[in-house]
Amino acid sequence: MSDKHMKPDLWTERPVDETLDVYADWAESYDADVTERGYVTPARIAEALMPLLADDDRPVLDYGCGTGLSGMTLATHGITPLHGTDISGPMIAKARAKGCYDTLWTAKADRLDIAPGTYRAIVAAGVISLGAAPPESMDQLIDALAPGDLLALSFNDPTLAHGGYDARLDSHIAAGRLRQLFREHGAHLTEAGMGADVIVLGRELDAA
Repeated sequence: MSDKHMKPDLWTERPVDETLDVYADWAESYDADVTERGYVTPARIAEALMPLLADDDRPVLDYGCGTGLSGMTLATHGITPLHGTDISGPMIAKARAKGCYDTLWTAKADRLDIAPGTYRAIVAAGVISLGAAPPESMDQLIDALAPGDLLALSFNDPTLAHGGYDARLDSHIAAGRLRQLFREHGAHLTEAGMGADVIVLGRELDAA
């Protein structure tokens, strides 16, 4: 295992360029590394999302899909059709080889050009978190949802300890943009003893 990627300094704030370097370097061994550490968050998200997911033909977006581990898990739970996006080209290449996505594209870190209502749900498994996407990344995901659509994400223990991610989420809930439908703390990396909150939110109608 490439131990340098699993030390606590993985979960630290860094510029986008450095994040791209980390994940480009990690793409080759990512699946083996996190699987060996007992990565269970995508399965927890899929299980929480399934009972709440609207029964229609619109796809689900796996935002920050990485190498496609989350997409494989979502597809196994019957969450299809599935689209994926990530800011890392090397990670996207690994995801494409898995064959679980109908559409894949490389995203911009600061922009998500998606019309509201395109997706019945957006999943961000471990993406809006310390060392990856900053708290304000939630804003563009919320903007891409129509009222009634879902946002499913996870905050691992270092992200919860940071406080800024929960503060951003709480501000959207307080403003009436989101309604919390599910939140539960549980395992994230079982072999590393790290937990995470899995959270499912419903998009509300913005106040006039």
